[in-house]
Amino acid sequence: MLRVSARFLRRLLCSRRMFRFVCFLLFAAIAMIFFANREIVKASQQLTWNDVDAIPARNVGLLLGAKPGNNYFARRINAAAALFHAGKVKWLLVSGDNGRKNYDESSGMQQALIAKGVPASAIFCDYAGFSTLDSVVRTNKVFGENNITIISQEFHNQRAIWLAKQYSIDAIGFNAPDLENKRGTYTRLREKLARVSALIDAQIFHRQPKYLGPTVVIGPNSEHGCPATK
Repeated sequence: MLRVSARFLRRLLCSRRMFRFVCFLLFAAIAMIFFANREIVKASQQLTWNDVDAIPARNVGLLLGAKPGNNYFARRINAAAALFHAGKVKWLLVSGDNGRKNYDESSGMQQALIAKGVPASAIFCDYAGFSTLDSVVRTNKVFGENNITIISQEFHNQRAIWLAKQYSIDAIGFNAPDLENKRGTYTRLREKLARVSALIDAQIFHRQPKYLGPTVVIGPNSEHGCPATK
């Protein structure tokens, strides 16, 4: 009987310790999400615009990638084209994932922009934009641009602007319309975790892009650009 009681007490103590440990982890995770969200929102205040007429003009617009065909993609393309046609950017750098065979976000964005009346000569491709951090930092380290307009949904622009600040890049954002359906809600919830990841990558590990490469000059005399086919 005493052995059973002792065994029961040990199990009870272990379960209580485990419960406290799980509670601690949960509290730490919630605190981290809250802190990351607060820092990113604060850093991007008054640096994003919804009105194409109000946003300051800059030389280069960085269009962040999305899977061709989804609703975020279409809205970002429309926003980037509107920005270009309003004369608020001279060049568009389309940055996306091309890390898998038959998956090329950048070329998809280029073709969609051309369909919206943006000249092919005004579009430059970054095929190594595997993450928001990669896209933002490569804009400076590969393409030599330090004053950019980032084009995406507002929640994404906020994180991208915060990342730009961590790497001494001057960035503002032009907000494409968001989604109001269940898909949009899911994406915004996932964004909370992405902000924690951004905080860890930039402030703890000081992560750099997966790939860099030779310098590419964005401008009328550049030998590079965004070919119709790679």
